Amino acid sequence: MTDQEAAITISARGLTRNFGSHTAVNNIDLELRRGEVLGFLGPNGAGKTTTMRMLTGNLAPSAGMVGICGIDMLEQPVAAKARIGYLPETPPLYRELNVDEYLLLVAKLHRVPKTARRGAIDNVKQRCGLTEVGKKLIGALSRGFQQRVGIAQAIVHNPDVVVLDEPTVGLDPNQIREIRGLIRELGGRHSVILSTHILPEVEAVCDRVQIMHRGNLVYSDTIKALQGFNSGHTVLLGLRRPPPPDELAALPGVAGVDNVSESLFRMRFAAGVDAADEIVRRSVQKNWGLYQLNPAQTSLEEIFVNLTQREENT
Repeated sequence: MTDQEAAITISARGLTRNFGSHTAVNNIDLELRRGEVLGFLGPNGAGKTTTMRMLTGNLAPSAGMVGICGIDMLEQPVAAKARIGYLPETPPLYRELNVDEYLLLVAKLHRVPKTARRGAIDNVKQRCGLTEVGKKLIGALSRGFQQRVGIAQAIVHNPDVVVLDEPTVGLDPNQIREIRGLIRELGGRHSVILSTHILPEVEAVCDRVQIMHRGNLVYSDTIKALQGFNSGHTVLLGLRRPPPPDELAALPGVAGVDNVSESLFRMRFAAGVDAADEIVRRSVQKNWGLYQLNPAQTSLEEIFVNLTQREENT
């Protein structure tokens, strides 16, 4: 295995899930590298939770494959799941146990060696800010501390991949800030998938973002690229019948083209050049189905709304 292959913690190809005649997830590809935090977004019903359940081995795909650190989830599910920590939207907490009792139970379930359990529990309590509440009943803790316990159970076995589904839902602003800091810290040691509806949270803690809508992956880019848009020289071009990207890149005045989705492109103009008129003329001439041409959005929220609302209206 090459160093590049070893750095890949999740590799999903052609991931599909059908429920009867309804396709909840349609041919999704996803890749995550060690030390990377991925923001996984989409409106309600987009297929995010179904995708995360397949990635974590809690739901079998109808088609496609999932590899966790090179281990096939379908062929070796126990070995693959051992590399994953999962915090579902509703944390799997036993309110009648205290924090130490619960984390010991989880460590046993994850087959942490007996001699290493106490050290593992102390480590996650320190990382999650739970050192002072080990003897308190989980049911008596605040919502913020219960979320911390939920994250602690996801990482007590030191997994390579941590999947967090809405980890800050229902928290107050101070608690959200604390959980964000914890997610950033997790990103330094693990690969993290963060699903949330709070878009500023994604911009604050994630390295990359993917957006799902109607079961399809409609956007994938880095946060750095999003923040680096220069609206004066970069436009978003939407075409219903797009040509190959090479043909778009060959247009006069165009310095580069990146795929945002199958029908949406980010186009960079050469310095001092405005190629918009030529793009419109060529789109009409070639019947590309131009539906959007505007300065590139710099807000993740604007891109999210643009993609999901456009899909609703077409």
